[in-house]
Amino acid sequence: MADTNPISNPRDHEKVVESSSGKNKTDGKDKKSSITGDEDCVKAPNVTEDEIGGESGLARTLEYPEGGLRAWLVVFGCNLLMFSTFGMANSWVFQEYYSRTILSGQSPSNIAWIGSVQISLSLMPAIISGRLFDIGYYQGTNILATGILVISTFVVGECKKYWQFMLAQGFAVGISSGFLFGPTFAVAANYFHKRRPFVFGLISIGSSVGGTVLPIVTRTLIPKVGFPWTMRILGFLLLLTTGMATLLLKRRLSPTNVKGGLFNLPAFKLLHFTLYYISCTTIYLGLFTLLTYLDIAAIEAAKIPVDLAFYLVALANACSGIGRLVSGILAGWYGPVNMLGCFVAIAAMMTYVWPYCLNLGSLIFVSIVYGVAVGAFVGLVGTPLSHPKFGAQGDMGRRTGMLFTCGSIGILCGAPISGVIRDATGGYEAVGGFAGSILVLSVVLMFAAKWVATGSPWGKF
Repeated sequence: MADTNPISNPRDHEKVVESSSGKNKTDGKDKKSSITGDEDCVKAPNVTEDEIGGESGLARTLEYPEGGLRAWLVVFGCNLLMFSTFGMANSWVFQEYYSRTILSGQSPSNIAWIGSVQISLSLMPAIISGRLFDIGYYQGTNILATGILVISTFVVGECKKYWQFMLAQGFAVGISSGFLFGPTFAVAANYFHKRRPFVFGLISIGSSVGGTVLPIVTRTLIPKVGFPWTMRILGFLLLLTTGMATLLLKRRLSPTNVKGGLFNLPAFKLLHFTLYYISCTTIYLGLFTLLTYLDIAAIEAAKIPVDLAFYLVALANACSGIGRLVSGILAGWYGPVNMLGCFVAIAAMMTYVWPYCLNLGSLIFVSIVYGVAVGAFVGLVGTPLSHPKFGAQGDMGRRTGMLFTCGSIGILCGAPISGVIRDATGGYEAVGGFAGSILVLSVVLMFAAKWVATGSPWGKF
């Protein structure tokens, strides 16, 4: 029988073994398609693909370069996309600026909705873009999304009313960012297997750099050139970074059209799969509350000067780069789920104590520790999905897309709910209690997913 697997291609350095229950014999002889790959490639474990994404009864052994010029250029391109998408979303310094100027008539909760919609939509389209990546549509969608991102950034500078900001900054910037960000980890996974935790952490540093640089640039430019020209300059910067990324990013493995459709509902029959996705959704619900209200709470509650309070967000984003890199290394030693749980627990503790920090020194401490913890989560959240227990390589784009789309629901609701709590109580103590408790719950769910997947609460996973 001829091998009709759509990803069987010599340039993919891939070996495919058709089997039934891990074995395939015809007339007493093993039947397989053998393709010679690079000698320095690293073989991934055999993966039996069934309902979690793949052709039933197919076991596949892939080979990965684990380095080389092309692979590291892809990593750099992914960094540029993270800078342009999540870095832009993390640079939400507009909460304080809008509250004082253009949207001074709106409540903090209403203004927070703009940022929440933007960052949630930076994740929500991932289910579509991830699926498109799996079946071979990548560079075309990148070009289209780049155009929308740049144009909508220009348009934000011309906005005067709340609904205009919501459409241009919340929806247009958010959706275009989501289509660019969605397949980022999947395209890098085409080139790495053993190094994935480290590489994923390295890629996510791009959002840390963006979340540090872009707020400072924005804050510096507005008094000098005005808000409209500030947004135009940011638009040209995004055109440069996303344009370079589009030229650098190329997939290595051929497309696969795995079964299950856009949203692979049968995968949720696996309990550890379901628990992990619920855990990540609840993390997104509580994780970004502190980052959203850090500067404005410092001004209102701690009486920190506006110029100093602004740099707390930049400090948290800068320190998140440390968390992304260190967590990738630690995950290779102890397992990504173990590290995720530990760092999210640290983020929960910082969220609990944050409202009671009423001086600059304590707020700096919280910003540093919280930034490291959040960076670790962002850097590692997609890594467990590359484990064979979650599915095969050909379904990686859809799995990550499903995760980020579920997470976007949590982000969409998190900051506005916290804003309502703040408006109702007049302070941030209840806000910290709500968000911190959500994070604690998510840690419990995450370790429950590990227990179900491995049969033990201990060990590397």
